[in-house]
Order: sequence, then structure tokens, then C-alpha cells
Amino acid sequence: MVFLRRTSLLRCLLLSAMLALFLFVSSLWLPQGGARDCGSAWQPCFNFYQTPEPPLVPQEWVEYGEAPPLIKDCPGQSFQVRRLLLHLKSSLSSDNDDDVLLEPYLQSWDQLLRFMESLGTMVSFFSQKVSDKVSLIRELSLKHAAEDHGKRDAANRTPSPGLKHGAFRSVRSMVEAELKAGAVDFTRRSDSGCRTLLRLHRSMLWLKLMLDGLAQGPDADGRFKTPGELSRDAYMVALAPHHHWVLRQAAEFVFLALPERSYFLQLVCVNSQEEATPILRIMIRALARVHQRTQRILSEFDMLELP
Repeated sequence: MVFLRRTSLLRCLLLSAMLALFLFVSSLWLPQGGARDCGSAWQPCFNFYQTPEPPLVPQEWVEYGEAPPLIKDCPGQSFQVRRLLLHLKSSLSSDNDDDVLLEPYLQSWDQLLRFMESLGTMVSFFSQKVSDKVSLIRELSLKHAAEDHGKRDAANRTPSPGLKHGAFRSVRSMVEAELKAGAVDFTRRSDSGCRTLLRLHRSMLWLKLMLDGLAQGPDADGRFKTPGELSRDAYMVALAPHHHWVLRQAAEFVFLALPERSYFLQLVCVNSQEEATPILRIMIRALARVHQRTQRILSEFDMLELP
């Protein structure tokens, strides 16, 4: 009799414990308090309290009425569309909607350089010149930050890094700082950040126009233009007017050596033109917005024809 009573008691205790555990676990799924109260062992933070990350592709970069395409990383290659778009988007994330942040702008060029270098050794004719210009702006920012450091030390103030908080924080701040320092020469060539940026600005237009051609469909005869033809067309608009004859002739050999269209599709991690087109259009719109902002600033200060 005693044994039966003990067995019944143990069953009751076991059922009570299981019921209590069930109620406890169930209560964790109910929102309790605000997001500021979560984080303890008794009130863990769940996804519905977390602020969602902003989308990689803003709606204005997408065709009206269309959903953003799936952009994935491509294993085994250095150029990544996702990283390029992230840097381009970050360069537009300024307090001033008519400015471009320089650090993510140069990081965008790091990815564009990987894109160019993926096209073969002949493209190094262009990519090396671009790489030198990206490096020069970074060197100038460090030099300016060092000079500013010395001035701030003299005034017992804390120095600020050039590409983050200093004069080279953005395109506009760099232009204004170099004009104030008399570093920009409007009559002859100089190694100023403004002149160097102008050369990158023109090269970005070349890449944007080339990608624009890759995103286009076939002509009336069903033929797609080759990447070499598209690059030549873009070059004639963006860069040829600013290059001397010898450089233009050398560029022709680069265009002849460009790989087939299918290789470009692999760089954006797709297998067909239909898959590539929406991704290319996203890239084109992102580049266009950065280019337009930079164009407005350089035009405002009459820097579009610096020698």
C-alpha cells in the first residue's frame, strides 16, 4: 500500500515538473516588455526584437515593379558583385545627399580592379593606371592627415584620420581642402587628389557604359555585340577624348584580347544572359548614382577638364 502511494506521488511530481517546464518554455516565445529589456537569461532576445538589416539593393536601383535579383558570392574568384554593391552603397551614405564618401568609393575601386584584372593580362594596360591613382589618393590622404596631426598637436587637439574624419573624408571635403591649400593647378598637370579623382571618374564611366552594353539584348539580326566592341564603344565616349593618339592605338589591342561574353557572365556568377541582365542593371544604376554625384561636385568647382 505504501509502495503504491509513493508511486502515485512520484507520478504526480513528474507530471507537475513536466507541466511547469512546458509553461516556462512556452512563455519564452511570448513578447514580454520592450526590446531594451531583453538579453537576460529569463528574457532572451528573439529575432522580432532585432532591427532588420537594410537591404543590399535599394529600391531605386531596381526596375519599377520588379523584385531585387538574388546576388550571391561566387566561390573561387576575387571579384564579388555583392561587395562592390555594398561599397558603392556605403559611398552614398553621407549626411549630405550631394556628396560621396571617399573610403568606400576607393573600396569600390578595389573591387572594380579585381573585375578588370580578371579579364586577362592585356587589361593591365588600364588596371595598373587605375591602381596607381587609387593608391595616390590614399597616400595623399595619409599625408594630409599627418600634416593635420602636426597642427593639432601644436594646438593640443586630437588628430583625426584623413579618410574617415579628415579633409579626405569625402569628395567634397577633399576638393574644398585642396582648393584652400592651393594644391589644384588648373593650367598644368599636378598630383592633386582632385585631378587623380577626375581620372578615376572617367574610368568609372567607361566601365559603366561597357556594363550597360553587356546588359543589352541582341540586335535585329539576333547578334550580341562582343565585349571587345562594347569596350571600344565605351572607351570612345569616356576616355578616348582625353588620351593622345599612341594611347588610343594601344587600347585597340586591349579590346581585341578581351574574353567572350560568357566569361563576363561567370564573373557575376550566372549562366545565362537572362540571369545576368537584372544583376548588371543593378551594378549600372549603382555606378551611375556614384558617378552622377561626383560629376556634380567636380562640375560645381570647374574641375571636369583639369589637365
